[in-house]
Amino acid sequence: MRKALRWLLSLVVLIGTVSAAGVTAGAATAAEPATGTDIKDRILSVPGMSLIEEKPYPGYRFFVLNYTQPVDHRHPWRGTFKQRITLLHKDTSRPTVFFTSGYNVSTTPRRSEPTAIIDGNQVSLEYRYFTPSRPAPADWSKLDIWQAASDQHRVFKALKKIYDKNWLSTGGSKGGMTATYYERHYPNDMDGVVAYVAPNDVVNNEDRAYDRFLENVGTEECRDKLNAVQREALVRREPLEAMYAKYAADGGYTFDTVGSLDKAYEAVVLDFVWAFWQYSHVSDCEAIPAAATASDQEIFDTVDAISGFSFYADQVLATYTPYYYQAGTELGSPDITQPHLDGLSRYGYQPPRNFVPRDISMRFKPWVMKDVDTWVRHNADRMMFVYGENDPWGAEPFRVGKGTRDSHVYTAPGANHGANVAGLVADERAEATAAILRWAGVAPAAVQEDPAKARPLAKADAKLDKRDLEREPMLRP
Repeated sequence: MRKALRWLLSLVVLIGTVSAAGVTAGAATAAEPATGTDIKDRILSVPGMSLIEEKPYPGYRFFVLNYTQPVDHRHPWRGTFKQRITLLHKDTSRPTVFFTSGYNVSTTPRRSEPTAIIDGNQVSLEYRYFTPSRPAPADWSKLDIWQAASDQHRVFKALKKIYDKNWLSTGGSKGGMTATYYERHYPNDMDGVVAYVAPNDVVNNEDRAYDRFLENVGTEECRDKLNAVQREALVRREPLEAMYAKYAADGGYTFDTVGSLDKAYEAVVLDFVWAFWQYSHVSDCEAIPAAATASDQEIFDTVDAISGFSFYADQVLATYTPYYYQAGTELGSPDITQPHLDGLSRYGYQPPRNFVPRDISMRFKPWVMKDVDTWVRHNADRMMFVYGENDPWGAEPFRVGKGTRDSHVYTAPGANHGANVAGLVADERAEATAAILRWAGVAPAAVQEDPAKARPLAKADAKLDKRDLEREPMLRP
């Protein structure tokens, strides 16, 4: 049972179907003809840039770098820290994609969907305060969306001198949020934005949209089956918490931040239904056991496979402290009701404050997301938002309205949190691909005349085009 579920919840999702048509991902030049200087030397000539390592990849050069950033962009003389960057170099004659995950940067060569579409270079940035890109000591008041957008702005300004063709920003989930916030604060940097599955929690204490979504997503049969397992996990709290205690002892897990094993247990269980829809499909319901006849072990393994019993342990929470801090100060977080658990839940959905060490002070700023939402609705220019039909995070999406220019919102049918352009219906897929090519300045003449002919310019690469969609703790985007 557990093995089947883990197979169903594969942590790797291919980034779309990329066509072999058009320009191929040919071998990158080791030297730049215009200057005769090796690209590595040109990159390292940027003040504050240093090399961690270079990794080979066919057709590209891949660099892992550090870049010195101010802790406070308003007062840059008050200290600096090193922020990790990766650079997938193809050729300076090609456009560049600025990719953000909103979390740690991957040091394995990866190509985002827009990068494959435009056959370009890719710069990826680690979000500030995710280790090792964290000042020491850490002044947590300097972790906000403006400071992070200013990190991106400085990186862009530094590398634009080398990569002088068009730039697009992109990212998925919190990375899509990051790309959106960057555009809001520095709207003149990028030539286009492609934000995937980006939540937009405008009013933090108004979350009925999530309740409505969960009442209607998928099929009634699937929803009932999931709700029954979730409820049973709380009905059988005593024997299952005994199993959890052994699980924690064997794994060396502690629960000081959240407060107790009981709080951690319930938090995992309450994430179960949401996590299923975030990462799975209706067809995966077949692997969910019937709650009434399932053994304690089957219930435990099912919840663990989908929600992950390690996620509220101190050892895992520590990695994501920057996210929970931002959720509790600016981004907001869902609070869903789940009436089928009435009388069984002791804590309800716990706020981000419960997942951040108490020595870090937090104050929520409700105006921040309202500002971003208003700006996008009325000022978006060459911005694209892609959502999955069955992804809970899309219940509160970004929207574009009067005053916006060449901006679009798409929904991929049946898709989860891995939604992408390749998963759109044919007409929308072609339209979105054509827009990305146009914004990057590489749309072939045939596509300019007929967007229906739009195809990715780079050949598919099974390794390079993997999307590492990790199973994530809490309701984390």
